[in-house]
Amino acid sequence: MELLKIHGQGDVRLDAYDRPAAGPKDVVVRMKSVGICGSDLSYIKMGGIPPGVETALGHEGAGEVMEVGAEVSGIAVGDAVIVNPMMTPSNIGSGGPEGAFTQELLVREARLGDSILPIPAGISYDVAAMCEPLAVAMHGVNRADVKPGDKVVVFGCGPIGLGMLLWLIDRGVTDVVALDLSEERLERARALGVRAALDPSRIDLRAELAKLHGEVPSYGRVGVGTDAFIDAAGAPNILSDVIMMAKLHAKLVITAAYMRPIEFPVGRMLTSEMTITTAVGYPTEMPEVVAAMPRLKDRIAPMISHKLPFSEVMKGLEIAATPQSAKVMICFEEA
Repeated sequence: MELLKIHGQGDVRLDAYDRPAAGPKDVVVRMKSVGICGSDLSYIKMGGIPPGVETALGHEGAGEVMEVGAEVSGIAVGDAVIVNPMMTPSNIGSGGPEGAFTQELLVREARLGDSILPIPAGISYDVAAMCEPLAVAMHGVNRADVKPGDKVVVFGCGPIGLGMLLWLIDRGVTDVVALDLSEERLERARALGVRAALDPSRIDLRAELAKLHGEVPSYGRVGVGTDAFIDAAGAPNILSDVIMMAKLHAKLVITAAYMRPIEFPVGRMLTSEMTITTAVGYPTEMPEVVAAMPRLKDRIAPMISHKLPFSEVMKGLEIAATPQSAKVMICFEEA
């Protein structure tokens, strides 16, 4: 077998791998589909989690159970399942010894409904593997705490941003503006039904939002009528730009990973009393995403822009780093 691992900054390799034996509380999943995440690319740039430590990659996985420990209940050989890496003791793909970019994944201390979630009938492994990024996206939307009738801006139309657009529109929040520098990604946003999909480098963003969302007086100045901004892009100017145009009690949710400190005009926030918060992971969202898959599978599948065999995972990493890509899915030959 093989396992994708980071060996240093920018140094990622497909290594020969001997899977550890499963214990009585463990299961082994034969991987079928695993998505490449922006976090994987960040970990490679950093040189591991933590930096300098060899790190196994892959945390967006779905597959078929091939081995079940004697003390595991409710899970059987042959079950089609999604792995919830946040609920695994080894934090699969984000710092532990296991990563999903391998033919056979050991899931330690497996628990049905927690670290192992059944795939609903009629859902492909590719769509099932989208559960993890869609759960990240749902958590970001949950943190924004928006409702139908609210006006929302989403910065970034990569896989997480597209997932946020999906959940917003599915919940009846239809006055959504999507922003990205890639026309390919903006087209995907339009297909989801957003009100507008714009390249912020080609427009006066504040002026466009004033047209779309109106303007609201606030302590002697005027803010745009946007209720919530969600940052899934991570550009260093976003925080300052939002603060400068935010209306009274607007919200900003930061889901993008910022690797360096940034300065922002906190004094301007005094006249908007806006809220800035963050969202990371998916503490409770994965089961809700799984339950929604039968209803939304035809909208989820087009978010996958590329499919490659596991033997071409290195090429997949290159594609995932391009702005033209959405989700790059790695498929195992057995699938």
